[in-house]
Amino acid sequence: MADIVLGIGTSHSPMLTLAPEHWDIRTDADRAEQNHPYRGKTYNFDELLEIMPRDKLAKLNAVEERRARFERSDKCLDLLAQTLEEVNPDVLVIIGDDQHEWFLDDVQPAFTLFYGDEVFAKGFDAKATDVPEPMIPVRLSYTTPVDHNYPADSSVASRIITQTIEDGFDITASKLPPSRGGGPVGIGHAFGFIYRRLLNDKPVPFVPVMINTYYPPNQPTAKRCYEFGQSIGRALAGIEDDKRIAIVASGGLTHFVIDEDFDHRLIDAMQSGDVEKLTADPNTAYQSGTSEIKNWIALCGVMAGTGLKMTLHDYVPCYRSEAGTGTAMAFATWC
Repeated sequence: MADIVLGIGTSHSPMLTLAPEHWDIRTDADRAEQNHPYRGKTYNFDELLEIMPRDKLAKLNAVEERRARFERSDKCLDLLAQTLEEVNPDVLVIIGDDQHEWFLDDVQPAFTLFYGDEVFAKGFDAKATDVPEPMIPVRLSYTTPVDHNYPADSSVASRIITQTIEDGFDITASKLPPSRGGGPVGIGHAFGFIYRRLLNDKPVPFVPVMINTYYPPNQPTAKRCYEFGQSIGRALAGIEDDKRIAIVASGGLTHFVIDEDFDHRLIDAMQSGDVEKLTADPNTAYQSGTSEIKNWIALCGVMAGTGLKMTLHDYVPCYRSEAGTGTAMAFATWC
């Protein structure tokens, strides 16, 4: 019988690769954004400056503090990579979101399972790009230098599709990547980051599970994501082959406006197994990058049936402005 041997939750922000002295490249985008979701409302950058503790955030945004938090996060990524290497699973199920990479406004499924035999990754040519030089390492943390096909486990993916359909989920099933501009579209950054940064391109067969956390109007609720994870767990438990399976949730926590109170409340719920607290917040609380926490919530649903316990290795809010913008990084294992 298959055995779930490991769970991992990890952030995948560009700030994990972008040198701290260059985080202001991302701050420029924060200034241009007119609708930052934060605690159920939206604000432009100047409005955030009015409601945030600017003196405190100025200290947290200092380059020295940025660098310290960058290094803490990098150590956690090394730890997760080492853990994956030691556990050496036969299959990796990655729960992530798609941000207009595979899916656009013509169709945006709520839940998608890829069940092909290999996953296409579009290469990034660093010598032939207009991407600013500091951002090149960021792009390479998500994408291979050349086009590449990663192995996938179609049998595990098909089992998940069958189980989730039986459990009442209307799953979108994809056997091939979408094609635009004459060629296939590469897998999105939520999945590429795991393969590049945590697996170091080791050819572990994986199953991409995509949740539309980002885009209204069909974002699944936190409760539905947890139930979806439970369904995935039932599917994996029913596999007769002796496969050792690891599950990874990619993304989060709160961003692009950090809310440490919200993060800590949800982390506490994950650690204690308080499903009611974990799934109580409405979709208005999960917008923009913060929505990626739902990938973790789905992971919690999977792990609930395993007996494995969550260990939080670090929570690292990385600020890049006095308006409170940035990304709250988190790194955890279930083992």
